Amino acid sequence: MNFNNKNILVVGGSSGIGLASVKSLTEKGATVYTASRTISEEWPTGVKHQELDVLQDVNALADFLPETLHGLVYSVGSITLKPFGRVSEDDFLNDYRLNVIGAAKIIQQAFKNLKAANSASIVLISSVAATTGMGFHSSISSAKAGIEGLTKSLAAEFSAVNIRVNAVAPSLTDTRLSAGLLNTDDKKIASAKRHPLGKFGQPEDIAAAISFLLNDESNWITGQIINIDGGMGNLRTNL
Repeated sequence: MNFNNKNILVVGGSSGIGLASVKSLTEKGATVYTASRTISEEWPTGVKHQELDVLQDVNALADFLPETLHGLVYSVGSITLKPFGRVSEDDFLNDYRLNVIGAAKIIQQAFKNLKAANSASIVLISSVAATTGMGFHSSISSAKAGIEGLTKSLAAEFSAVNIRVNAVAPSLTDTRLSAGLLNTDDKKIASAKRHPLGKFGQPEDIAAAISFLLNDESNWITGQIINIDGGMGNLRTNL
């Protein structure tokens, strides 16, 4: 995969899947722009950064982005896991604002730059929980289902200007957000066993799929939700 002369924006690129994407895209020759609340000491040389909180005003992107933007990754998310009786209205609103409204605001800011590329790609992050019923996931699964709806609607609307829109839907991945679910050996073993492939995800697994969807090799793929989940969403092997 070659990203030479390609400008890619990664929102939320300071940790987890976003950080893995920044590293992968830079290695493949992309000029990577990041927008996040914090920086990462692990970013490769040359990464450009704009301090940004997607829950606040995002107008600063207008002056930060290059005139031509070939790809956008929205890797901002949350994991709210509670019994339904304890999920507050604020939990639902915060998850929706961070995942869906944040993505919409960023895309609106970057649309002109993406359109200027004449062939661009947007990748959003959903979750296996959006379509697989999982207890204690009511708030986050609702928000991620919103991401999937946004993906398909924008893919239809943006096809006229040759901007592709897809989403990846991971299962449990070893990131800072999921640290509490993988902080003991017993939890790691149990989590691995729940996946048909016998392991939970690594950020690099998801970043590889994101890179493919950003690249010209996937130029006939749009409006798709790609499950990167070790088989969790579709397979049952413990009958």
